[in-house]
This record gives sequence, C-alpha cells and structure tokens, in this order.
Amino acid sequence: MRPFLSMAGKALFIQDYAPARDILLECTTAISLIRRSTFRNSIPTARRMHQLKSPCLKEQGGRGEQNMSVEHLKQKQAVIDEIKGKLEKAQSAVVIDYIGITVEQADAMRKKLRESNVDYTVYKNTLVNRAIEGTKYEVLKGVLSGPSAFAFSYDDAVAPARVLSGIIKEYKKMEFKAGVIEGTYYDADGIKAIAALPSREELIAKFMGSIQSPVSKFVRTLQAIADAKAE
Repeated sequence: MRPFLSMAGKALFIQDYAPARDILLECTTAISLIRRSTFRNSIPTARRMHQLKSPCLKEQGGRGEQNMSVEHLKQKQAVIDEIKGKLEKAQSAVVIDYIGITVEQADAMRKKLRESNVDYTVYKNTLVNRAIEGTKYEVLKGVLSGPSAFAFSYDDAVAPARVLSGIIKEYKKMEFKAGVIEGTYYDADGIKAIAALPSREELIAKFMGSIQSPVSKFVRTLQAIADAKAE
C-alpha cells in the first residue's frame, strides 16, 4: 500500500486541492478493488483493477512489466547463444522452407535426420539474424524470411542437403532456401547439386571396389596359368 499512501500524501501538500482530491479518489477506488479481488478471488475484478490505469498502480505495474521484459530478453539471448554454439561446431548449415508438411511428416523427417546425425531445428528468423552477425553464416541473411528450418551437421558436411533432398522428393513439399557448406555459400540450386553427390560411405565403397577389381583379375590370371601348367 506504500505507493498509494505516498502519492496521496504528496498531493495533500500541493496548493490546488482538486488534484489531491482526484488522486485520493483514484487511490480509494483502487484499494477497494484490490480488497474485493482478494476477498472474492475474482479474475474479472482484478482485470478491472488493471484497466484503471491509476497513478497509484503505475509503480507496481511497471515493476511487473519490467521483470517480464528482462526475463523475455534472457530467454531470447539463451536461444541466440544456442544457435551460435551450433554454428561454431557445424561443418554445414542448410535452410529450408518447411511449409506444407503435416505433424506426422515432420516427426518422420526429424527421425531420418537424426539417424544421419543431422541437427534439425526451427528458429525465429530474427534470432538467427542476430546469431549469425559477424560469422561466415551471415551470408544467409538474405533468405531469412517466411518459415525457416535449419539443419546442422557436425561431421558429414553433405548430409543435411542429401537427406533433406530425399525427403523433399518423397513429400513433394518444402524447398531449399540456401546453405553454407564448409564455409562456402550455396543458393537453392547449389544445395540441390551438392545433394546429388555420393555420400562418404558410397565413395569409400567405390574406391575399395576399384582397388579390388584389378587384384581379383590378377588372381584369376595366376590361377589360370597354374591350371594350364598342371595339365
């Protein structure tokens, strides 16, 4: 009750009596509403009290709004720091427009991406814009409008583009916006081209097959020579 009494007391010492009377009336009304709200536990009464905009209530209301604002800023900063942490260790980041998919499709997509060690998250564009300032990912600012989802990979740089490309073909929804792969910016067409590249496992398999092929031919040749001598 201190704000009520202090403001009313100050008003009593001013020369003009009318302002003091008005402030006392507002304070009395506000105090009455507070008591009724507490006694009845009535939400409508509390709402009416909030709508009075009395100077007696400004101090208390201001503190609550300020505390909420500070807490909101802390939450935003936590998300920005989370994005920065992912970008610092990521080998690639791909942005897609995820509009049009169902909840079931989104869950299935997340599962496929997790199986390929791809971190997939939806963030607000405004927070991502702040997180990428001064980084190699700042070139993505031009595509951060509308619905945006982000796929990060920490080991296989091509994995986000490759996995998402297959999902887009399957669902016939969503589309690439752009991406940064190993420090290089690619637009939507560039990401599609990257997605067509074979995976690391496929490259290793092809390489091993190319090595084994001449060896197997050589072994068969030696075996044929040995068989001919035996005859």
